[in-house]
Amino acid sequence: MISLENLTVTFPGPHGPLPAAHDVSFSIARGEVLALVGESGSGKSVTSLAIMRLLPPQARASGSIRLEGKELLQLPEEQMRQVRGARIAMIFQEPMTALNPVMRVGDQVAEAVEAHARVSRREVGARAIEALREVALPEPEKRARDYPHQLSGGMRQRVMIAMAMVNRPQLLIADEPTSALDVTIQGQILELLAELRQKLGLAVLLVSHDLAVVANFAQRVAVMYAGSIVEMGSAEDIFRRAMHPYTRGLLASMPSLRSDRSRPLPAMEGAVPAISDLPAGCRFEPRCSYRVESCREAVPALVEIAPGHWARCPVVSEKGRRV
Repeated sequence: MISLENLTVTFPGPHGPLPAAHDVSFSIARGEVLALVGESGSGKSVTSLAIMRLLPPQARASGSIRLEGKELLQLPEEQMRQVRGARIAMIFQEPMTALNPVMRVGDQVAEAVEAHARVSRREVGARAIEALREVALPEPEKRARDYPHQLSGGMRQRVMIAMAMVNRPQLLIADEPTSALDVTIQGQILELLAELRQKLGLAVLLVSHDLAVVANFAQRVAVMYAGSIVEMGSAEDIFRRAMHPYTRGLLASMPSLRSDRSRPLPAMEGAVPAISDLPAGCRFEPRCSYRVESCREAVPALVEIAPGHWARCPVVSEKGRRV
């Protein structure tokens, strides 16, 4: 469906380009969910915005982004507008700020239809109402006349999904689709996305830092750190056989039924480095308790340590075990 090869996104800096995403490569098949996870500042949102060609004007993207063989980075903007919203759609992180506060939500969904379909005004309205009904928004005809502030957080998120899905895209990018929602509403939104994926054969790129959401929804997982993918594999590989020290640190910080409640959860020291202050070698090396001398010398390659399981760590052996 879509493949990224060596995608690099840079921003201008006082001493040269600064990489916000570096050498990012992955693919998503039809009907598959790939989750992109990592701490804030890891490059997840920059990567998703690069796919949509919605980066700020000063950003520069290189490498390759192909949708069913068509190179998106080379498309003229006019042609990219026909792809954006029709073949690739995005659910943005915060619906209250993504939705126009002075437009009725039904008109906002209708606007997405009008941008890509030459149909009558009546048909546009009917498709907007049907999209709201499809995402299980209560009383869609009535709610279509509401403004975003009149809806709950879960309802606003359903409107965002309706806007994204009304033109039946092939790829959906969901950037933190359950952020700031309570657990019950989170479950409803994920169930809705799963139903749409199965019904339409939708490919989904799920951008999240919530590993519990990822574990319940994604088939494959790519872990990002400081702009690079450091580990990638099936959900089972990542959650049961994680190899990279960063991935293991993320998983160790998750509470579980077996967690000792008398002790605080382990936390990794330090923070994701700024793109203006990246280490010369492995970007996780300053925070890693497994580092060796070679980690400081060069950025390690992403190596397949088992079929379909990749890690960017020189301390992982070819057999998939730490040495």
